[in-house]
Amino acid sequence: MPPLSNDIVLRALLREPVPYTPVWLMRQAGRYLAEYRATRARAGSFLALAKSPALATEVTLQPIDRYGLDAAILFSDILTVPEAMGLGLSFAEGEGPRFERPLRDEASVRALRVPPLESLRYVFDAVAEIRKALAGRVPLIGFCGSPFTLACYMVEGGASKDFGTIKSMLYKNPELLERILEVNVAASAAYLNAQIDAGAQAVMIFDTWGGILADGAYQRFSLNPMRAVLAQVQREKEGRRVPSIVFTKGGAGWIEEIAQSGCDAVGLDWTADLGACRKRIADRCALQGNLDPHVLFAKDSDIEREVEHTLTRFGEVGEGAGHVFNLGHGISQFTPPDAVAVLVSAVKSQSRAFHKVSA
Repeated sequence: MPPLSNDIVLRALLREPVPYTPVWLMRQAGRYLAEYRATRARAGSFLALAKSPALATEVTLQPIDRYGLDAAILFSDILTVPEAMGLGLSFAEGEGPRFERPLRDEASVRALRVPPLESLRYVFDAVAEIRKALAGRVPLIGFCGSPFTLACYMVEGGASKDFGTIKSMLYKNPELLERILEVNVAASAAYLNAQIDAGAQAVMIFDTWGGILADGAYQRFSLNPMRAVLAQVQREKEGRRVPSIVFTKGGAGWIEEIAQSGCDAVGLDWTADLGACRKRIADRCALQGNLDPHVLFAKDSDIEREVEHTLTRFGEVGEGAGHVFNLGHGISQFTPPDAVAVLVSAVKSQSRAFHKVSA
């Protein structure tokens, strides 16, 4: 593989000195881009797009080509793993993901198994193809869903307003949920390691639904399984550390515990006070985030102002501190594409003043 010409995201995640705050965006390859919509139309469906290494490579690179972001993230979906377990995943337009065979009884839970990695070969082939196509321009981030977030979809059968089914299982039959989580931990760790072997240079765990849990339940059913995944993920590849990011939406209240989970960086949603979170963890981890995605619907001057506010909240970045600029959640499909260009330019120009050490 060619050497990285821009490794600033990796260095920031490891709290090494960098000249400016690097920026990438969750869901940066998506429907807000006309070129993405054209590629998806050629694919015929979301799943067909995700399962084609060539097309996944194409859409992964689209925002890199357009905006000059500091990292690419694999184009895929967190639900590829439970699909490989045989739950029958489908995506209905406007309805989101659905599982044909959700886990609703003890027999189905007991029958659950870690899928063979070969069933996810298309993901690893996409990682390898993306790395080759990037040619060292920026690093590639791989990812998985957290064991609990995967379990939410696997038990509910899809998205949910109140997650009543899985919460009922959690309180009435917690050993069944723990069995699902045990399988998901093993599958997720193997999945991330295979992505790293294929070329991913950092990994992220998306814990989208951990924030719905009560204190105590979060630690038991979401954080501890993520800790178990991180304990199994390989830390070195190609002669350098592979940084790991944990993002629990709504998880700022537990940031001290998340920072001690074994991750290198904690992702924060837009409700978190970035400066207060930094003080609470005392630079034990880097932080990623956390602009409200809806800022991108504002005027250019408002976007620039909100970027400055986010950078100011984090404060000066010296040795031992790390900040990766991102949104507090995925970019909206209705985002004006030109607004992203304003955001990226503002981060790269404004953030230099916050960095004490040039590199």
